[in-house]
Amino acid sequence: MYDLKKQGQAAKQASFVLMAMSQEKKSKALLAVADSLENNADKILAENQKDLETLLKNPAKASFADRLKLTKDRIAQIADGVRKVELLPDPVGEVTGMEKRPNGLIIGKKRVPLGVIGIIYEARPNVTVDAAALCIKTSNACILRGGSEAFHSNKILVDIMNEALDGAGFPKGSVSLVEDTSRETAAEMMRLNEYIDVLIPRGGAGLIRAVVNTATVPVIETGTGNCHIYVEKSADITMAREITVNAKTSRPSVCNAAESLLVDEEIAKDALPAIAEGLKPFHVEIRGCEKTVKILPQAVLATEEDYYTEYNDFILSVKVVSGIDEAIRHINRCGTKHSESIVTKNYEASQKFLDEIDAAAVYVNASTRFTDGFEFGFGAEIGISTQKLHARGPLGLKELTSCKYIIYGNGQVRG
Repeated sequence: MYDLKKQGQAAKQASFVLMAMSQEKKSKALLAVADSLENNADKILAENQKDLETLLKNPAKASFADRLKLTKDRIAQIADGVRKVELLPDPVGEVTGMEKRPNGLIIGKKRVPLGVIGIIYEARPNVTVDAAALCIKTSNACILRGGSEAFHSNKILVDIMNEALDGAGFPKGSVSLVEDTSRETAAEMMRLNEYIDVLIPRGGAGLIRAVVNTATVPVIETGTGNCHIYVEKSADITMAREITVNAKTSRPSVCNAAESLLVDEEIAKDALPAIAEGLKPFHVEIRGCEKTVKILPQAVLATEEDYYTEYNDFILSVKVVSGIDEAIRHINRCGTKHSESIVTKNYEASQKFLDEIDAAAVYVNASTRFTDGFEFGFGAEIGISTQKLHARGPLGLKELTSCKYIIYGNGQVRG
């Protein structure tokens, strides 16, 4: 039987050492990790190939291959992300809000690590490194539980990182991988309150729902991405086409890809054919409302379920709307509070959209694909939080810390 408790104990002990780790030591470790990943690229690719071969034997999972596949360029990008994290300001130890009270006490807030962070995710080897790098930078220990599809990739990545961390003087258990990918061990991890301080799921709707419903460990909920592009009646149609094509087709399997297009009825007859023409080279299937199907004969009639679906594929739901109010109502009803965008020349419409859309990231005249830790200047991310407590949007360094109050006195006692 897999001893997850022992792994949790090691992570907890490591977290106490990491709390006092200097910035210099953490920087040295991150640079060593980045170099080691690049130097061992051939080993990583060999293990990644094992995972790909297994995945492609199951046609139902073939669409996940892009998420799983590593190349030398992708490994170099992952290593570069670690170096970018190293360059970012370290939030740990930051003291804010020092205030002297009438009784002479001086009270402030100090930013501190969360402790042990558990991360449960699917077939994304890059998350293994991104999560570890962010946790190292913020003095958190992390327990990683990736999907079975990426087991060999994750194991070699963690082994390589741990070798570098060991050389940099980090304690055992700072970064560890749950090597039993069974559901029973995952469920045990979700209830490991004694050792794990917070749990972050990253993946599809089923995974996130399972973690939220099962976990007794506090959860930072990352959301699925049913993201929308709304083409308002004043929009530049060329811009709308370019934004929609980018948001849908650049990487359709990721959570910030657009899944739905809303077009104002005043420009639908011109905008929809132009956008459809831009999507044509990518063979995007359009599932639209009755008005959409009349304008685009190649479209198929959408079901109500289509408007709630994160496809992760070359499929786009489309709806012609009467105006911005209907668009906002539709997005707030069907969206997953991830990323939403309006294409418009009208300032008032843009501000109304920004004010009334309930999502972690709301764009004006830009692709939803920018909702990403790298693009936001965080160096990397563990996920995109769609909840409203503690952290929302890309989970970067500050979101992986908490605070404690520090109080200076000179002998005060309370009467």
